[in-house]
Amino acid sequence: MYKGKARAYTNIALIKYWGKENETLILPMNNSLSLTLDAFYTETSVTFSEEYTQDRFFLDGKQQSEAATKKISAFLDLVRAKANCPFFAQVNSRNFVPTAAGLASSASGLAALAGACNAALDLQLSQTELSRLARRGSGSACRSIFGGFVEWHTGDDDTSYATPIASEGWEKELSMLFILINDKEKDVSSRDGMRRTVETSSYYSGWLESTPQDLKKLKQAIREKDFQLLGETTEANALKMHATTMAATPPFTYWSPESLRAMDCVRSLRQKGLACYFTMDAGPNVKVLCQRKNEEAILTQLKKDFHPEQLIVAHAGQGLVDLPMTVTDPSMTNEGVSK
Repeated sequence: MYKGKARAYTNIALIKYWGKENETLILPMNNSLSLTLDAFYTETSVTFSEEYTQDRFFLDGKQQSEAATKKISAFLDLVRAKANCPFFAQVNSRNFVPTAAGLASSASGLAALAGACNAALDLQLSQTELSRLARRGSGSACRSIFGGFVEWHTGDDDTSYATPIASEGWEKELSMLFILINDKEKDVSSRDGMRRTVETSSYYSGWLESTPQDLKKLKQAIREKDFQLLGETTEANALKMHATTMAATPPFTYWSPESLRAMDCVRSLRQKGLACYFTMDAGPNVKVLCQRKNEEAILTQLKKDFHPEQLIVAHAGQGLVDLPMTVTDPSMTNEGVSK
């Protein structure tokens, strides 16, 4: 029996990953750049055992469907091949983040699973190797291996992975405020949305042409600690990504009326002299990037339009963390074991 456990934090892309060049290997069409955050994370334990007759996947204490388990099994097959391990596994994952609501739960989830497997089977993978492995489970998971600012590079199966971006600790001066519009599962998944956009959106070529320049601006902002350039570039890149979905066939959007209201609130705060900028991923929730020194003032204003329970504060988070297994971990028990 081989056991391991790890925690990984979510990351929010400031330069978006939108579209796959290769869906099997999960290779991106463009480089992306993210900030790992401390507010949302996933803890995952895994046990490989000769006693198991099939893979089992539990999320937040509930056994998952055959379809969800199949995705996990495909990832476990990669790990088993690396370790020359013939055993099935039981995976127990707990999300401290709403699942499939545009809050990057797949990033933290698959990064944590990669870390847990690395510990369980003593693979002794480097951070680069872990990033490459996590990518095969969920593209954005490769960025959650690292803390702070992180860039995910295009390439082939060997050269597409994430690397941290030095910022001299500037990320600690930033805050990201989450406006939770809806924590339910979205109608169009990121995977399906990307595929439809790449295949049908007349705006997609413009997205690919403009993203390298956005990436260059964002790196300049980090290097020069220029918050205005960071915010303006982040907001513009998000709007361009969402524009591609509206030009897809059939068109779709992750925005809701409340999303639009939140974006208007951010613009209004900016006009009043409170520097802040929004970004959105494949979901209706709005993230507000600001400087930590202005966090309380911006929160006070947002509470006039949104319920306090809708507002969550996040700061820069750390990379993958190995955790000790305990006797209370479900994967340490016989729960779900078929003999």
